[in-house]
Amino acid sequence: MRYRGIAFVLGLLWVAAPLHAGCPDWPPARARVELAALHDRLAAWNHAYRVEGSSPVDDAIYDQALVQFRAWRACFPAQSPADLPHLADAGGSVRAPVVQTGLAKLPDADAVQAWMQARGHSDLWIQPKADGVAVTLLYEHGALREAVSRGDGRRGSDWTAAARRIAAVPKTLAHAPARVVLQGELVWRLPGHVQARDGGANARSKVAGALARGELDDATAAQIDLFVWDWPSGPDDMAARLAGLRAMGLTDSAALVQPVATLADVTRWRERWYRQTLPFAADGVVLRQGHRPPANRWQAAPPDWAVAWKYPAARALATVRGVDFRTGRSGRVSVVLELEPVQLDDHRVQRVSVGALTRWRELDVRPGDRVSVSLAGLTIPRLDEVVWRTRERAPVQAPDAKHDALSCWHPDPGCEGQFRARLVWLGGRHGLDLDGVGAALWQQLIDTGQVRSLLDWMRLTPVQLAAVDGIGAERAAALSHAFAVARDANFGRWLAALAPPPMGDAPAPDWATLVARSEADWQRENGIGATRAKRLRAYFANEEVQALAARLHAAGVTGF
Repeated sequence: MRYRGIAFVLGLLWVAAPLHAGCPDWPPARARVELAALHDRLAAWNHAYRVEGSSPVDDAIYDQALVQFRAWRACFPAQSPADLPHLADAGGSVRAPVVQTGLAKLPDADAVQAWMQARGHSDLWIQPKADGVAVTLLYEHGALREAVSRGDGRRGSDWTAAARRIAAVPKTLAHAPARVVLQGELVWRLPGHVQARDGGANARSKVAGALARGELDDATAAQIDLFVWDWPSGPDDMAARLAGLRAMGLTDSAALVQPVATLADVTRWRERWYRQTLPFAADGVVLRQGHRPPANRWQAAPPDWAVAWKYPAARALATVRGVDFRTGRSGRVSVVLELEPVQLDDHRVQRVSVGALTRWRELDVRPGDRVSVSLAGLTIPRLDEVVWRTRERAPVQAPDAKHDALSCWHPDPGCEGQFRARLVWLGGRHGLDLDGVGAALWQQLIDTGQVRSLLDWMRLTPVQLAAVDGIGAERAAALSHAFAVARDANFGRWLAALAPPPMGDAPAPDWATLVARSEADWQRENGIGATRAKRLRAYFANEEVQALAARLHAAGVTGF
């Protein structure tokens, strides 16, 4: 029940707003190039969706990209390409018995309320917006004669042979008029599916792919179900149409059409179908007015008597504002994208992790690019893909990736990030658990020259701490107390704070014992192989590490 490739504005109910305020600060030449590139990308997606039956991009991402295209056209009318082409090649060789109209999409509850008011809040009905592929079925004297794909709304492909192999598509209809035209969705069977939890589950692509192969095998055909969402040739009255569907044996489809009179009714059904089980994926709800024009007057364009209200986007199109390289204590560089804020469900997403530096280099994502983000586990932002790249590439200077677990024990140029990460680990819950000490404080102490080595904080007095801008006497006293408590921490906690390679269950009675172990000694410990043994030996033999241990010994820290 989707519609792509037709630009529409439904009265004042749906207004395309740009994904971020204002227009890009582009000269005319760049505006022309960027607009043309997005135009071509949208046209290619349309072709794949309508002609090839594939979904190269999520519906939510497509919708947002289309909004962006229209916003840019409004910003740069003189540089704008033509609107998206009509997909003449989307039509097949078979004329549909009734035109498929498509649906306008309302953005929010206010737009739904306005649409309902325009219809007088009367004779309104709601049903799930099934996430499958649309089909028109023609029955004559109760027997299936023809199944036609959506195509361009007027003409489509002949799916009759495939439909005859799908058990869920009735081959005959009982108690049917002489001529029956049904419109519905071929959906992938998903018993126990919960849209809020499971998302689209790639359901539409599975059905589209199966039909695109031209010949259905029995196992695949058994996975396809039918949801009838309209009876264009049926009675004028919705209640009569539903009674007729039930009489013809289509009870499951009829049961998913419910009367609504208020926005509260709509919201209740929408939430129910979003959070409770349905036998197929549904990406929203459809609102219909029971009485509508005769089917012979329908057009291949969204009507005003039916609209869709989609569920919260599972994915959002986000603009990259910046690329942040973060070096961890082991020298590993991770990359985080700073984004123009986007909303996913009830989460406002402003940054997303790319992962390792190597993945960032593969993606080549830069400021100005558009990326698709979703929520992993319903809470953690996740980068799905780069949707499109700006044609004018912004320069990005990546850090030196040659650091390792034994580099950067001081905040020398190029080592600032790794050194700070070492301090954060040392003072964090994995280490000394220093109360009130985090990355911001460590950075202050580094910037003021108070900390140039991993243990310099141990010698700082309350007076020195209070002299740091923003700390003050009271906080300085608290920090000094936390530092004093840390000196009395046991050897195990101090060892964890210094972050050697994992030692498994190897005993660690004191520092001298650990330093004396050879690679062979380490390999005799349970769970430690040759590679880790080599890393452990290198760590405890490292001059910087030994210097830290000597300072702790001089300070009287237990075990050193």
